[in-house]
Amino acid sequence: MQGIRHRHKPAIIFFLLILAVALPLCVMAAPLTPPAKKSVKIHGKITDANGDPVEFATVRIAGTALGTTSSLEGDYSLSAPAADTITVHFSCIGFREDMRRLIDPEGDVTLNVRLALADEVLGEVQITEIRKQTGSIATIDASELRRNPDASGGSVESLLTTMAGVTGSNEMSAQYSVRGGSYDENSVYINGIEVYRPLLVTSGQQEGLSIINPDLVGAIGFSTGGYPAEYGDKMSSVLDISYRQPQSFEGSLSASLMGGSLSIGQSSKKFSQLHGIRYKRNSSLLSSMDTKGEYDPSFFDYQTSLSYQIHPKFKVSFLGNISANHYKFTPQNRTTTFGTSMDAKKFTVYFDGHEKDRFETYFGALSLDWRPNRGTNLQFLASGYLTDELVAYDISGEYWLDQAGTSDVGGELGVGRYHEHARNRLKASVISLALKGQSALNPHHTLSYGLSFQNEKIMDRSREWELRDSAGFSLPSDGVDLRMVYNLASRHDLTSTRLSAFAQDAWKVNTSAGFLTVNGGLRLSYWSFNKEFLLSPRITVGFVPERAPSWALRFATGLYYQAPFYKEYRLPVTDDKGNQTILLNNEIKSQRSFHLIAGADYTFRALNRPFKLSGEIYYKALSNLVPYEIDNLKIVYSGLNESSGYAAGLDMKLFGQFVPGSDSWVSFSLMKTSENLHGVKVPRPTDRRYSFALYFTDYFPKFPKLKFALKGIFMDGLPVTWPRSTRDKGYFRMPAYKRVDAGLSYALLSPLKEGESRTGISSHIKSVWLGVDVFNLFDITNVASYYWVTDVNNIQYAVPNYLTRRQVNFRLTIDF
Repeated sequence: MQGIRHRHKPAIIFFLLILAVALPLCVMAAPLTPPAKKSVKIHGKITDANGDPVEFATVRIAGTALGTTSSLEGDYSLSAPAADTITVHFSCIGFREDMRRLIDPEGDVTLNVRLALADEVLGEVQITEIRKQTGSIATIDASELRRNPDASGGSVESLLTTMAGVTGSNEMSAQYSVRGGSYDENSVYINGIEVYRPLLVTSGQQEGLSIINPDLVGAIGFSTGGYPAEYGDKMSSVLDISYRQPQSFEGSLSASLMGGSLSIGQSSKKFSQLHGIRYKRNSSLLSSMDTKGEYDPSFFDYQTSLSYQIHPKFKVSFLGNISANHYKFTPQNRTTTFGTSMDAKKFTVYFDGHEKDRFETYFGALSLDWRPNRGTNLQFLASGYLTDELVAYDISGEYWLDQAGTSDVGGELGVGRYHEHARNRLKASVISLALKGQSALNPHHTLSYGLSFQNEKIMDRSREWELRDSAGFSLPSDGVDLRMVYNLASRHDLTSTRLSAFAQDAWKVNTSAGFLTVNGGLRLSYWSFNKEFLLSPRITVGFVPERAPSWALRFATGLYYQAPFYKEYRLPVTDDKGNQTILLNNEIKSQRSFHLIAGADYTFRALNRPFKLSGEIYYKALSNLVPYEIDNLKIVYSGLNESSGYAAGLDMKLFGQFVPGSDSWVSFSLMKTSENLHGVKVPRPTDRRYSFALYFTDYFPKFPKLKFALKGIFMDGLPVTWPRSTRDKGYFRMPAYKRVDAGLSYALLSPLKEGESRTGISSHIKSVWLGVDVFNLFDITNVASYYWVTDVNNIQYAVPNYLTRRQVNFRLTIDF
């Protein structure tokens, strides 16, 4: 396979920045239609307490038969006869009814309304309804991010790992698996634009900051399967992030022992801007691991979200990101004790060398929204993503494997030296153009559609090898040649194009039997590299029975494809001396998953507080799979469609206010996966048969300034095989992952309550919080991966690479 050699420059980012400024000057304002003289036109937007649109809310004029319902974006419009006073009523299931009076209204009147969730007061306890879910996208409260005790800095992904059906890799990584899928099977969108992660990351130490800035997040939508056709070609999950639009000048400053962040937002009548800067340096956390040395991580990220309302019908927006994650490490020594009380072993290594990794990414997206009428919205998107990644290390070591506590001669199980070398360089660019639209055919019927073009360029220059000897013998040894235990080379330049289109139809109707929602769609895609054309039909049905409104039922099914990205179609070819060369498999096909999902929510009250119990059962039939093995975060694909399998399970979640006014939840999952690999049935590499997660928040009535948060995870260990092998030849499971993180926050300056005010400098500050986190509260030694020691008899010993131990972190947060 021959590609087109190229150089990657962030010129597209600067081009989009210039275009973002120039475009408003190129758009001419269209004249507005004058309002009717004998009637009043009332229009506006209906939102909830979080600023999210309230769809299908009823708007009516008191004393008349005039009325309408809001669109999917919460917009409404109606006309009423002119009068001295017009009373407008707003109502929606699950919200309190609101009323507004217009005195002597004339012409065109804009009336925006924010509805509060329905509540009733019982004694001194306020009961709040929990919104029902009838679709496949669940909403997660973004405010929980700030209270989440998280070693990675309050990331969205860390909160996801407490959800049913979702398991994380480890506490240092933002990668996660959904219902047995790989870490590469999850789509992530920010403001409707798909974003990507670095490709060469092999461990949580290298990963640094998540691409999602939690300080900028306004809304979180997440689906563990059965998602609509508008979302791209990944076959496990969708994470849909919307950055908030500030209402006025606002900001937040946070600092801790592991880094800090600053976010600033400002809004005027037509222009809004949001900026976020993050810096992370978690060397204190890394120093708690078994391998001692000089950890020098440095992770920086800047993001911006800009929006300008050119005209009531035109809006231009820009989303930008610059990320520089650097990881430097000079190991010195390592001592690991493992095994059982009856058969304990000790592994000791003295190191020489260092590692220097660099992951730099640039991302920019420009969008132009045009609303030709109140029922139609068209959006043009242009985006560019560039990544420049380098993994370079030369590390040698002398190791001893002994029976722990044995000092006698003969207690040595293995002794030797090794040298690991890597110079891996990858540059990639993804340029995308897309056109999306949404048309409300009537208040209960919405059609969505879109087209996209994507060009990818990849440059890969990789060279890895490992030399190992034990007791003076080089491994593997044939008595003649000096051979590496591992040797891999890759050199490729590739350019390819992807095309995709989708159309989906959404119905929401009230019937005598209950409230019914239907979302059906079709996605089409084509990739020039393998000349593959795909059709992906999807449908979701939701129903809330009239006679049992506490129940919400849903069903989803569809055909989902995992369009291969660069790692999946790299095909390793081994020669007779054990040297591996990477070829690109242009006959690779997209992995396929057929989803069947049935779920239900039951809302109820207990202890005078609201709760919701959710459950889903699912079955995913998997075919055209590209087998892979996992070592920490490194996923090594076979490069061939050579297996099939399935994933099935049950997800349960109990959500509610275990403590009044504070949301908490408990989730539990059971899962079974199977893969037919070379004629042998084995579990998939991410097969965690059970998982339990707890997220609990509390406050102290006598000390209202004190808040407490607890996050606990207990999940099955992953299947593991020895290096450069596959599960069909044998595997074992890691120990179960167990971890509890706790956080305590104290308000040095509490948020103002209604009617309160401050003077002086404090009048510009919303709140000040001082917090302390204890990571890995019970100091449990979890395993990330294994280092394999081989003696001259070719006996291999799996030495566990333990994750972080107990660590204390202090933090200060100022909101202004």
